[in-house]
Amino acid sequence: MPSAGMTVSRHPSPRRPGRARETAVHPRSLTVQPLAFLHTIHLLPILDSAFSLFVAFVCGTLVGIERQFRQRSAGLRTNTLVAVGAAAFVDIGQRLAGDAEAVRVISYVVSGIGFLGAGVIMKDGTNVRGLNTAATLWGSGAIGAAAGSDLVIEAMLITAFVLAGNTLLLPLVTWVERRPLNLARIETHNEVRVTTGPASLPVVRRHLIERLQAAKYPVADVEVVPRGDGAVEVVAVLVSTAVVSREIETVLAELRRHPAITDAAWESSVLE
Repeated sequence: MPSAGMTVSRHPSPRRPGRARETAVHPRSLTVQPLAFLHTIHLLPILDSAFSLFVAFVCGTLVGIERQFRQRSAGLRTNTLVAVGAAAFVDIGQRLAGDAEAVRVISYVVSGIGFLGAGVIMKDGTNVRGLNTAATLWGSGAIGAAAGSDLVIEAMLITAFVLAGNTLLLPLVTWVERRPLNLARIETHNEVRVTTGPASLPVVRRHLIERLQAAKYPVADVEVVPRGDGAVEVVAVLVSTAVVSREIETVLAELRRHPAITDAAWESSVLE
């Protein structure tokens, strides 16, 4: 017990290290803003978004009608929805964070439509179908991105060029495809085939290579294919990807005069 006259100082007990004092927060002290969506309703931005979506809808419909008339897998509804969806994403990004965010969203739209277009491309042997449809979907996405960025005139121009590519170029494509192929100007895979008996195989193989090399058509590979009638077919693959039909026919005429060769022909296929 302290004696009389002594001053006793009371110090607070030291706080244990590592333990902070916890302060209770009453739920009523948190600020909650009811009906926050009301603060995002502004007439002019909404009208701007509606106009952008309308432009994307109309332009996408024009592209889709042309595809629907041609009975393509991605027709009216697909192209319209791609254009409207692209416009919606770009418009949302622009309203939330400005033009910089809209540009970033456009890059994602391009990638997403690329995956969508890959789904309509089908390969059947050496034939590939759906490339034009996938490219048209990409064009519809560009239309939507332009409309969502408020580039209305640009969206209309893209629509006009996409329609021109699918309609005005069709007669030109038909004219080019109906022209006879000039094998001397395109890259082709060429094979010369001769038929002979198994006993004459070494002689015929050597004679085939010599005749082709004399005509300045070196041989890249020689294959022997058995046939069901007891004969064998010697296939010479040419190194050259461009041939002159008249020169090959001259070589075949010389090969047919060989007594051990019963048949001679050649095949050519366009390289992809």
